[in-house]
This record gives sequence, C-alpha cells and structure tokens, in this order.
Amino acid sequence: MLQIARFSLIWRVLALFGTFLAKIEDGQCSQEVMHSMTKGFARVLEDCKKEEHVGDHVMQDFFNFWHEEYELVNHELGCVVLCMAGKLELIDDDMRMHHGNAKEYAKAHGADDELAQKLVDMVHSCEQASAAIEEKCARALDTVKCFRTKIHGLKWAPSMRVIMEEVMAAG
Repeated sequence: MLQIARFSLIWRVLALFGTFLAKIEDGQCSQEVMHSMTKGFARVLEDCKKEEHVGDHVMQDFFNFWHEEYELVNHELGCVVLCMAGKLELIDDDMRMHHGNAKEYAKAHGADDELAQKLVDMVHSCEQASAAIEEKCARALDTVKCFRTKIHGLKWAPSMRVIMEEVMAAG
C-alpha cells in the first residue's frame, strides 16, 4: 500500500513538473513571438520617422519600449506607431486594429491560433480602454502603453537590445 501511494505521489510530482515546464516553454515561445513581431515593426520605423517628421527621441523611445521602467510620454511615438501599423496593414481606415490582419501578422511571426487571438484580444482591450481619447496619436500611445503593461504582466517582453542589434546589422 505504501509503495502504491509513493508511486502515485511520484506521478503527481512529475505531472506538476511537466506542467511547470510547459508553462515556461509557453512563456519563452510567447517572448520569441513578441521578439519577431517587434522586429517587423522596427523594419518600417525609419520610414515612419521620416514621414512623421520626428526626431531621434522617437528612436530612443522605440529602443526603450520594452523596458518596463521607461516612461512612454512622447506624443510623436503614438503617431509613429500608427504609421508603422498602417504600413504593416494592421489598422483600418478608422485607425483601429484590423483584427484579421493583426492575427495573421502574429501567426506569420510564429504565434499559433490561440496565442495570436490572445494578442489580438489584448490589443482590443487596450483600444477599448483608450477609446475616450479623441486625438489619434494620443490614443495610440495610450493603447501601446496598455499593451506593453499586459505583455510585461505575462513576462513576454522581448529584449530590445537584441532586436535593435539585429535590425541595425540587417540594415
């Protein structure tokens, strides 16, 4: 009887450990998806910086975007985010997220259906929370700040240093 109880306990511990490892892998996978998606945005950053006539401070904001302690306050960052999302066809004419295109963008960067939908749902939730802000760039800035907070809460934030090094090496 004691042997059966010990065997059962060992299987429970192994199952718990396996669940824990799966959660760690899910977090790493999600972080890799965020890394890839951010690189996609970085590829159109320079064009949008020129189109929106903004200074290098926006590059600094982008470099520090995933640093949780970095405060995002520059209105121009919201305008550049809208420009990048437009170039990537992630927003519609009303400057709101195009759910289908956003989900496909996430999937093209390694997300499965479930993760892609979760990302879309998070952005949508942030858009709704920012809906009262009338000015489009300020609304976009508030939305990305909300999204960044949610991603940090899940421990999915990528390393911007690595992303920027990759983008600069490729450019």
